[in-house]
Amino acid sequence: MVDDPDHIPGWQRLDSRITTSGRIAAGDIARLAEIGVRHVINLAFADSPGGLADEAALMAAAGLRYSHVPVPFGAPDEDHFAAFRAALESSAEPVHVHCIMNWRVSAFFYRYNRDVRGMDETTARAMMEHHWSPEASENPDAQVWARFIAARGN
Repeated sequence: MVDDPDHIPGWQRLDSRITTSGRIAAGDIARLAEIGVRHVINLAFADSPGGLADEAALMAAAGLRYSHVPVPFGAPDEDHFAAFRAALESSAEPVHVHCIMNWRVSAFFYRYNRDVRGMDETTARAMMEHHWSPEASENPDAQVWARFIAARGN
């Protein structure tokens, strides 16, 4: 097995199929493919500071499937969560999900793990808090995220 690319900011392996991170660079795409990723889901906006320009085209050139579910950092909602879930569940291939800081992603996976996969609260929360705890954050949008992760439902 090839080692995970821990140099990518916010890198985390959730299981044998799913990895997550913050921003990725053009040079990271080949590395993701090398570890078996076949689908990349991006939750950040295309013009986010530090985002990868022309990400969709770069993924296509590398033979990776790409889904873009732009989630406004100050306004995540149930439609975003549903689009994330649809992209994630669209196939059983190895997937990498990223944003800019792995905050959006970790919060979305917290809900997915808890509400869809039936993971216990403590384990799901520990996975999210590996990168971010909205309730403890001083970010001005943190309370929006605290409400988002508190919501229940699939």
